[in-house]
Amino acid sequence: MRSMLVLIGGGQRDQVVFQTASAAARPLSAHLDCLHIHVTPGQFARESAVEFASGPALRDALIGLQTKSETFSRAAADNVRELCARSMIELCEANRPSDATGVTASFREETDNTFERLTFHARHNDLVVMGRAKQTQGLPKDTLERLILRCGRPMLLAGAHAPERLDTIMVCWKRSDQPARAVAAAAPLLARAKRVVFTTVAEPDSKGIDALDKLAQQFAQANVQTDVKIIPPNGRKIPDMLSAAAEECAADLVVMGAYGRARALEFLFGSCTESLLKSSDKPILLLH
Repeated sequence: MRSMLVLIGGGQRDQVVFQTASAAARPLSAHLDCLHIHVTPGQFARESAVEFASGPALRDALIGLQTKSETFSRAAADNVRELCARSMIELCEANRPSDATGVTASFREETDNTFERLTFHARHNDLVVMGRAKQTQGLPKDTLERLILRCGRPMLLAGAHAPERLDTIMVCWKRSDQPARAVAAAAPLLARAKRVVFTTVAEPDSKGIDALDKLAQQFAQANVQTDVKIIPPNGRKIPDMLSAAAEECAADLVVMGAYGRARALEFLFGSCTESLLKSSDKPILLLH
């Protein structure tokens, strides 16, 4: 993970998102590619009730949206400068200098074809860091879900508070492809953690326990303290049990696979991924 795309909205959550990205970047000496999506009034209107206005009301609404969009853009640039200065991170004009040794950052803004450009930049970074779905400053409400499904990169979603370091990481495990891919993507962070807790909801004699033990042993051989936590099913919802386990082990980060079931089924019956995002305020690293 040499480069991390950090979505900066120009709002109050920018500090938590940036500091969460910094916590992931510091042990890896990574570059923070800070991106602001400048949402035009027309795009903003499509995500609001403005489309139902007409005449002078429409004109006034578009002027208000233009002002709001420009305010977000100025705030995003100012926030990155202030956060870099506060964190003593070098702010570069564009790419990371070849002689840089610590964490560096850059800032860019995109206006046209916003989701397509966001996906483009996501695919050209090793990790995407952003806030939860409600911090989008005019982007479509399903931006987070669409990006998880389309960009092919692990995504780190900031929690209520930014950790100073990613010392304790909890891995949510089950026998499917998505958690295995998430662990592989998070391996650079797991290898530098002080403690990794592998957690699963299963019966103690489940066939998947042996695989989980072997996974923990792999990281233990790399001098990482590992623990295996088996949560027996007790009638509670799995997201609630995982959220409680993250609190119990004081996890700085939770790693899990995203959207394991078919999307049509998840639309009908709900998603463990989405439920955990609602029940836990921890930073969560996802990979579909």
